[in-house]
Amino acid sequence: MSKGGVFVVSGPSGSGKDTVLKGLFAENPDILFSISSITRAMRPGEREGEKYNFISREHFEEMIKNDLLLEHNVFVGNYYGTPRIPVEKAVSEGRDIIIEVDVNGAAQIRKKLPEAVTVFIMPPSFEELKRRLVGRGTESEELIEKRLRSALDEIKRAEEYDYIIVNDDAAAASQSLMSVIKACRLKTERQKNIINEVLEKC
Repeated sequence: MSKGGVFVVSGPSGSGKDTVLKGLFAENPDILFSISSITRAMRPGEREGEKYNFISREHFEEMIKNDLLLEHNVFVGNYYGTPRIPVEKAVSEGRDIIIEVDVNGAAQIRKKLPEAVTVFIMPPSFEELKRRLVGRGTESEELIEKRLRSALDEIKRAEEYDYIIVNDDAAAASQSLMSVIKACRLKTERQKNIINEVLEKC
């Protein structure tokens, strides 16, 4: 059995990465999503194990101590991170898994898993990014400006990624992401079992 692949997906707020991923998973339920561990309280509408596992600060710090995280960060006093074991389990079982993280988290994963494939979801323009953020109508002007400044910093680091997908159409962007995954499945390093199977029958 060939190994699975790890795909790291990032993009600034307003790039539409959540919509792109939703479309990908709807069409490809065999692809797994890496569930993050966090120490903040659960918010209304959230469910345990859907996007996050809610754990204690002590548990999280034990995971850091025992190198059980591929990446982690602190935001507003709470820990966020990607558990190592579920990702390694997926790969060993031949399953592809997607990790959604910011540019800093992606950099940490790249050091621990250099074979991971990184994809940056890019807005078609900065004007469109701002239009999307304003269009949500859920955030203050001050917070929108903060997100835009953060987006600029993230976009400047897009060149660190293996692939860039411009999201001017969510369905097309989902298909492009699937194309990346399909191409990576055909890499020689993931097809060595096929070589051995053919040679064994010579």
